[in-house]
Amino acid sequence: MSPLAIMVPRRNLGFIKILAKATRVPAYIGGTMAAGGTYVAYKVEQASTYTQDKLSAIKDFSSGVFDKTSEFFSGWGSNGGSGLTTDPSGPSGEDTATVMGATAAAVGLSAEDDDGNDDENDDEDEETLVEDDDDEDVEADRAQTDEGMLTLTRQMIEIRNLLASIDHSDALRLPQIVVIGSQSSGKSSVLEAIVGHEFLPKGSNMVTRRPIELTLINTPDAAAETADFPALKMHNMLDFDQVQKVLVDLNLAVPLTECISPDPIQITIRSPRVPDLSLVDLPGYIQVEAADQPAELKSKIRSVCDRYLTAPNIILAIQAANVDLANSTALRAAKMADPRGERTIGVVTKLDLVEPDVARLILVNKKYPLRMGYVGVITRPPDTATLSRGGLFLRKAITGYQAFVAQQNFEHGYFKDHKDEFYGTVTLTRQLKKKLIKVLERSMAAALKPTHLAIQQELEETSYQFKVEFNDRPLTPQMYLANNIDMLKLATKELAHRFSRRELRSLLQNEIDQKVLDLLAERYWNQPWSDTAIHSRTEPPLKELSQLSNLDDDVYWHKKLDLATSSLTKLGIGRFSTTLVTTAILTEIGNLVDGTQLRNHPLARKAVIDAAESVLLAKYYSTADQVENCIKPFKYEIETEDREWLSSKENAVRLLKEEMRQCDELFNELKREVGGRKLLQVMTYLTKWQELSGEVNLNEALGFSGQLIQKGREALFLKDRLSLLQMRHLFVKSSKKCRSKENKYQCPEIFLDAVLNKLSSTAILFLNVELLSDFYYKFPRELDRRFFGTMTPEEMEELAKEDPKVKKHIELGERKDRLETALSKMESVMRQRVSNSV
Repeated sequence: MSPLAIMVPRRNLGFIKILAKATRVPAYIGGTMAAGGTYVAYKVEQASTYTQDKLSAIKDFSSGVFDKTSEFFSGWGSNGGSGLTTDPSGPSGEDTATVMGATAAAVGLSAEDDDGNDDENDDEDEETLVEDDDDEDVEADRAQTDEGMLTLTRQMIEIRNLLASIDHSDALRLPQIVVIGSQSSGKSSVLEAIVGHEFLPKGSNMVTRRPIELTLINTPDAAAETADFPALKMHNMLDFDQVQKVLVDLNLAVPLTECISPDPIQITIRSPRVPDLSLVDLPGYIQVEAADQPAELKSKIRSVCDRYLTAPNIILAIQAANVDLANSTALRAAKMADPRGERTIGVVTKLDLVEPDVARLILVNKKYPLRMGYVGVITRPPDTATLSRGGLFLRKAITGYQAFVAQQNFEHGYFKDHKDEFYGTVTLTRQLKKKLIKVLERSMAAALKPTHLAIQQELEETSYQFKVEFNDRPLTPQMYLANNIDMLKLATKELAHRFSRRELRSLLQNEIDQKVLDLLAERYWNQPWSDTAIHSRTEPPLKELSQLSNLDDDVYWHKKLDLATSSLTKLGIGRFSTTLVTTAILTEIGNLVDGTQLRNHPLARKAVIDAAESVLLAKYYSTADQVENCIKPFKYEIETEDREWLSSKENAVRLLKEEMRQCDELFNELKREVGGRKLLQVMTYLTKWQELSGEVNLNEALGFSGQLIQKGREALFLKDRLSLLQMRHLFVKSSKKCRSKENKYQCPEIFLDAVLNKLSSTAILFLNVELLSDFYYKFPRELDRRFFGTMTPEEMEELAKEDPKVKKHIELGERKDRLETALSKMESVMRQRVSNSV
């Protein structure tokens, strides 16, 4: 053993390494001193707005640094550059370490120290990370790592996420770091230590029921740490307690009867404190199923985990130090997926729960060797923090970022206190991060060419299928919806030309014609056969209306026509006609929608109908009131011209003829149903009983059933109505009296039709101006507002993909586009690596 080793304890080996480098490169110390002076000068200038006391403190600190530096160089010169002295008057080994520590502190003064926070603020001290004094190359390694991430790993992670959005094909997989371990082994704590936040579900009742695919993205210039759930369209979440709640809810959504689901949860975290990594947190292995858990739970967990353990994924096997490695479920699963241990990193947690020499035996990687070795960590933060206030010691619970800082400081302090026992092993969470970065980078580099070839093959196959099935015609949800809405607008424009005033009047007149026929039947054609004898009627028969020579003094027929006219004009033609036209328009719009592909989308079809209803409803009441106001004069007096009378005469003849046809058709249908001979017998029987007593005794009905008697009555009714219609048809058509409007009381059919024409003409005028013109103008704009002004892209996509054919078209086009993007990014990465190697 060398004299130097005898003189210096083992715990000072790091100090000796620094001195050895200082001996080989004396200029390094000079550079350090200069850098320290420059940095302090910069900080003093930056703090020019501070108070005078703060400036004095900084100056005192810088002068003390240089005093220590000068003492160091005095000792250096007196000992031949060895940096060590045996002269009692010179600085001791501990004093020399203090000098180097002061120099390093001057160079590495952190930004937190310049925030204006006094050393007396113990709360801020709790949030200050302890730096590793022995790791002299931390900053250089960090800069090198950042450069590597920007050139490869980050871009490959972006490509991996892009490929994952295409499908989960094994041919398009890029490496991920898969975290496995048994329940309570510390999996979640390791991931949270890497991220620097508590955000994962925790608990004893299978809280991790789905794989959590975690993407970490380093954002050096970001003002805050954020989390995204891409599948849920939740972005830029700042509250990690809320992130944890979302993860818990997503996991607990899997029912206890199943306990495990292979459907992954995707989360992306952006932070200046995380490296660029792609990790997967898997459900923890169990040994025995609980009573409330399915019997196949153990095998289901293994099945879900095995999907992620295949190459090229890197396996991070988590094992607690207080559990024998021989019983490690994680190592056993990793051994089955990676027999040679080439893709497995062992992570031993809870090292503070065992003796340091026992922990060292685990980490030296001899009993259960792994090619990538083991890393020891302590991810358990202290439960409380001790604060000093005026000589009193207070204790408080720590959470959030304070818990992360406390964990890191506790871990750093533990391994620093046991530096000798863990010499030659890999420990600390920060070392685990560095190892994961390098391993993932190497794995990504190895996967470049195979993945590039796989993407090329998938793109060729997809392009061929897209050309064969859809003729290379691009289609997106927005394009699909816009095409159908444009077709609907064009059809609406054609409807405005087709649904003109003439068609509108015809529609309205056909409906009001029926009202006229009902009035005529009620007030004039009301003498069908009944149980009451004809001779017992008190009102004159309808045939007298045709036989009277002068009706000027006949009050009965005057009053009868006036009442019929009043019933027609007070029908409520405003609302009746507006409702009729509104219903007709909505029916037409429904037919137009059925002429587009929107017929395959019930919600979209309903949205179109609702848009039409909202536009029509906005003008419904004002239009109805306007029509009603315009027909008020007809309620008091109606004047008709000869031209109008003749036109109404032709229409009345046509209506009478149509009514006769319908009566005759119904009568013949009864004959076919009952039988002509039997129906005649029943009708004869009923006529006889009517002439004798006016009543029909069903007990003496000669065997005719009650149903047959009812059919006979209907036949007699139709027969009497047909005879009345024939009489009126002949009179209206041939009588000279019906040629003149002065004989309106003898020709009520013509006069009521003339009144109907005046009402419908007036109504159509305002319906066309007030209702339809407004509808044709506003309806297309309402469609744009409902479909493109309020619908999100996600809702458009959901709507378009309701049609299976459209869904296939869109998804195949999206797959092709994403493959082209992934191939372009992959080729860019490969070109960049080639240029860097040159």
